[in-house]
Amino acid sequence: EVALAEKATAVSHGATGKGNDQVRFELAYAALAPSLEVVSPWKDDEFLKDFQGRSDMINFAKEQGIEIPVTLDKPFSTDENLMHKSYESGILEDPMRRPDPETFTVCANAVDAPDAVTTIEIEFVDAKPVRVTNLDDGHEVSDPLELFVYLNELGAKNGVGRIDIVENRYVGIKSRGIYETPGGTILHHALRDLEGIAMDKAVQRLRDMLAPEFAAIIYNGFWFSPEMEFLSGALAQSQKLITGKVRMELYKGSASPIGRMSPASLYDEELSSMDVAGGFDQTDSKGFIRINSLRLKAHRLITKRNA
Repeated sequence: EVALAEKATAVSHGATGKGNDQVRFELAYAALAPSLEVVSPWKDDEFLKDFQGRSDMINFAKEQGIEIPVTLDKPFSTDENLMHKSYESGILEDPMRRPDPETFTVCANAVDAPDAVTTIEIEFVDAKPVRVTNLDDGHEVSDPLELFVYLNELGAKNGVGRIDIVENRYVGIKSRGIYETPGGTILHHALRDLEGIAMDKAVQRLRDMLAPEFAAIIYNGFWFSPEMEFLSGALAQSQKLITGKVRMELYKGSASPIGRMSPASLYDEELSSMDVAGGFDQTDSKGFIRINSLRLKAHRLITKRNA
């Protein structure tokens, strides 16, 4: 929108030609403003003659007196936003090499996190977090940005949200990456737990089938695609009435649900009880099992006949 408003003829990005970001940027450009030229230095032959990789860029910055937060000893490629911070490159390109403790700048090491549990309650309305309450000190936040910042602070302090993985880039290259996602990890565990009592069983099964495809579409850069519009609508529908509260314990790298409630709860305590007989005729289970066993018996019979 800004490029078109400024009557620009081109847009540019500094993503490497080996990564996912170049694809994400340029697919978005093509979808939203196909008339704009894309300037991508890391795919330009003239540029690559002078700069083969990050080491050349670091040396160039040093020669020109440009201050940058990386060195030849620690040439990590990092990206940071409200959701997370990621680290790649340097010693991390050896998948067996354990990162040095000073690599991380967001989350505490789980071993060094506080010995006391932090207990919080997160309130959701239609799957959107609307309030966080610290049950230890009574602190409460409801502003969307402040809420996320606060969960980042609590998660980081308790060592929550650090992962070390090897992933499959869209261009076909495997890449080792380390991510720190404190607030996002807490919200993920809390929302999935709330869905356990407020989401219909069949809807949950279908949502779980669609979720990896939804993630792949985003990861591969097809945000502005018809398949994204289709799946977004379906998944948004699944999140209606996911309303309620989840209590969480944060402790030395873990974010664990310890309680949940919802005005739209499908959980029936009496039906689930091992001590109460009412509301569910257990003898009905005989027929249920017999009907479900018919195809298994038929399969076994055919297998024996054709052995």
